[in-house]
Amino acid sequence: MNDAPETIEYKGKIIGKIGTCVLISVPTPDGKEHIEATCSSKEARDHLAAILEQESILRVNPKVILEDIPDVTPERPPAAPAPEPAPEPVTES
Repeated sequence: MNDAPETIEYKGKIIGKIGTCVLISVPTPDGKEHIEATCSSKEARDHLAAILEQESILRVNPKVILEDIPDVTPERPPAAPAPEPAPEPVTES
């Protein structure tokens, strides 16, 4: 059984597939990330939800690390623009 994702594409934000659901990593304004999935049907969505409700096992595979895999680290979202200073009150002389 091959556990490697079918797709890794950073610029398009696609990082993997489970069944007919495409998973993407989405950065948040506070610098964290979360996973979003787009599924082809409600059944596929429910199947993915059932998988995610189970215990997850995360492994490190040195063979995968040695291969030339593109960096899938998400870019940080742009910082919010600085607020404009309040106008000074007008005083009559």
